[in-house]
Amino acid sequence: MTCLVIAEHDHASIKGATLNTVTAARQCGGEVHVLVAGHHAAGAAQAAAQIEGVAKVLHADAEGLAHALAENLAAQVLAVASGYSHILFPATAGGKNVAPRVAALLDVAQMSDVSKVIAPDTFERPIYAGNAIATVQSTDPVKVLTVRTTGFDAAPATGGSAAVETVPAAAASDKAAWLGSEIAKLERPELTAAKIIVSGGRALGSSEKFHEVLEPLADKLGAALGASRAAVDAGYAPNDWQVGQTGKIVAPQLYVAVGISGAIQHLAGMKDSKVIVAINKDPEAPIFAVADYALEADLFAAVPELIAKL
Repeated sequence: MTCLVIAEHDHASIKGATLNTVTAARQCGGEVHVLVAGHHAAGAAQAAAQIEGVAKVLHADAEGLAHALAENLAAQVLAVASGYSHILFPATAGGKNVAPRVAALLDVAQMSDVSKVIAPDTFERPIYAGNAIATVQSTDPVKVLTVRTTGFDAAPATGGSAAVETVPAAAASDKAAWLGSEIAKLERPELTAAKIIVSGGRALGSSEKFHEVLEPLADKLGAALGASRAAVDAGYAPNDWQVGQTGKIVAPQLYVAVGISGAIQHLAGMKDSKVIVAINKDPEAPIFAVADYALEADLFAAVPELIAKL
């Protein structure tokens, strides 16, 4: 039994979600191999070789793999899939884009958002926005999984000494081409990798107040900024700040929810946070049910006072 983890990387280093996925793969049993598919990605391959618990790194390098196009990356995974009992992807936007293609081409069922490994063929995954946990057993010869990274600790990024094996790159698809990208430059930590997150809700009332109230707190804490769907829909915050079932799933060390009522969809995206602090003037707000520390107060008075104390 051997597991293959499909690495997410920037060609020079490995992204954090890959480390959590390696932990899930180790719990499936057997050796863990990592596929690094990219262009001029030798640095990422060497970084993958240092992950504790990784036995081998497969390195495929070609121009067609430079942007992780789903068509090309799926073909690359299929080219090396023989002999693997499990193929694991992080449950990120990239992983969710490629994994279904791989599962379909292998003619097996995909298991999505796996949050716990019970046995090599049996897994848990959240359903109904996390209000219920389904136990799923697969009899397929190859298990294709997307891994909810908040359910697994990150494997140590150092301590391993895996061999790096170069494998032939699969032919690029003629049905898809990379035209370009607009990359937002972040001055704050990336949301899904941040250890501290300050999130705001619709109660902030406007985009101006959202930034005026929350940015000083985030600056004091060195935190990333997040938002509820209601705040995003109202135009207070950009879409890529959205935390929740239809946004990003996060599990920081500290999550500060300001003016967020705690709709079930939002809770599904942050309730695995280690410490949750909620500030809301509504004593019946659902967010208080999951909060470790709850402050029933007017956020416009409480947040400036909190900043002054920090």
